[in-house]
Amino acid sequence: MKQQINDLLKPELLNTVNGLELVARIVVEGFMSGSNRSQSIGVGYEFSQYRSYEPGDDLRLLDWKMYARSERYYIKQSEIETNITVKFILDASRSMDYKENGVSKLQYSKVLIAALAYLARKQSDTFGLYVVNDQRISMIEPRFEQQQFMRFLNELIAAKGEGAWGKGKDLEALQRYVGKEIIIFFTDLYDNGKDIQEFVSRLKTSRNEVVVFHVMGNDELNLETEGVFTFEDLETGERRKVDTIAQQKAYTKRVNDWLQQSRSWMLEKQIDYHLVRMSHTVESVLVYFLNSRKRLFR
Repeated sequence: MKQQINDLLKPELLNTVNGLELVARIVVEGFMSGSNRSQSIGVGYEFSQYRSYEPGDDLRLLDWKMYARSERYYIKQSEIETNITVKFILDASRSMDYKENGVSKLQYSKVLIAALAYLARKQSDTFGLYVVNDQRISMIEPRFEQQQFMRFLNELIAAKGEGAWGKGKDLEALQRYVGKEIIIFFTDLYDNGKDIQEFVSRLKTSRNEVVVFHVMGNDELNLETEGVFTFEDLETGERRKVDTIAQQKAYTKRVNDWLQQSRSWMLEKQIDYHLVRMSHTVESVLVYFLNSRKRLFR
């Protein structure tokens, strides 16, 4: 299955609605078979009530904070939350056009978004799409109706990597809330200053959940190519000649420090952060993400 999916990650297929829908369907139906069929993208569970522990209850449901306060064992009962809105936000700045093995970060993100939207549709969740750069913001407002997925895929296909990350009042439309919702943001976190951090911070409220998929290429993370090369900033056009062998150690440290700072900041803000390497299969990324959510809401 994994090799079949990898074979489908080709620009000529990913740049068509039918092709992107095919990849999304194969990914989702593949991992939903067997033990993965109960996976859920939504917020999952909403607190209902406590009851006293009884022999035979699942120990994972024990509420240890309640035990610390009362020295008694209580089970935290929950109800499945069925009215979920899933908002996908795609960073469509020029840096997302960076490619490895013929596939860009933007295309890789599109496959993940299409697969998650396909899953949301199967679960009868409302979902929408926001494509953002400083040239334009494209929106497919959250709906649950028959043609929504086709509109969603058409907008996703049309997304091009242009300019830099958007900012300002135009982003306020992305911060309208419609009750219980999960916001899933795909980005490489490249910006001018801390614009993306500030944007993500404004997205998070006590009523919603925010997930950030930080999409990076292997060479971006490790600078494994050896030699003297001229690198170009895709967003500013600035060029710099670099001896990668001489700079590799310092570069790797700066990148690792940046990743750690990003992860720590989001953890502090109660934002779910996932570093995604493009060398990972789309299926493995989705399975890990959905399994982590399943563990979180047990």
